[in-house]
Amino acid sequence: MSVDNTQPLISHLIELRKRILNSLMTVLIVFLALVYFSNDIYRLIAAPLMEQLPKGANMIATDVASPFFTPIKLTIMVSIFVSAPMILYQVWAFIAPALYKHERRLIMPLLFSSSVLFYLGMAFAYFVVFPVVFGFFINTVPAGVVISTDISNYLSFVMALFMAFGVSFEIPIAIILLCWSGVVTPNSLKRKRPYILVGAFVVGMLLTPPDVFSQTLLAVPMYLLFELGILLSQFYVGKSGRRNAGNPEDPPNSDTGANVKK
Repeated sequence: MSVDNTQPLISHLIELRKRILNSLMTVLIVFLALVYFSNDIYRLIAAPLMEQLPKGANMIATDVASPFFTPIKLTIMVSIFVSAPMILYQVWAFIAPALYKHERRLIMPLLFSSSVLFYLGMAFAYFVVFPVVFGFFINTVPAGVVISTDISNYLSFVMALFMAFGVSFEIPIAIILLCWSGVVTPNSLKRKRPYILVGAFVVGMLLTPPDVFSQTLLAVPMYLLFELGILLSQFYVGKSGRRNAGNPEDPPNSDTGANVKK
């Protein structure tokens, strides 16, 4: 391979390294800003369970290091979630020069919307799902059983729910991308509605704790978001088609906006 042929690959690797370092630095800065409040963050995350526990009940730590490492672990996860828009921007800045002008105009709103939907999914889990699920668990405890939830196990439980609902709320974005790329069409998805409904409950069963309330609280929003994705994809795909027709020879890097270097 000649030197001229390796230059583009090297430049891409350098750019990729830059974007990864920018993302890691963002997470580190957010973590350093939040680590002092790690115990307060854990109390905030634990509030939905603590409000449902009987009076005088508390959470426990079954490992001597858990009271220190569990809030730190949570703070790292929160730092990643908070940094998600910046991480997505770095991804965008890396791929933008390879996209057509009309593609960049269509994808930028999707990146913004994906961040908003992910946060909405987490908020839905915290404010709607957690109180219902924890209330159900507490009220079905057999007589004579004392609930003492380990802080580390609780963190794993709630983070799994946060991720499940955050990712599930990305369904409209996934549908738009699939329709835009030509893998499926809005009409073909409409014909598969019964299968999607059943699939939503199956996914809810796999991604949530083994109770019907968590499964339903995930499956119903997933199906509604599926319908929203079909609705938006009809507009998005049509808009993309019109722009493609109007710019058939629009090459990548046709404007300076593609070369994002910040």
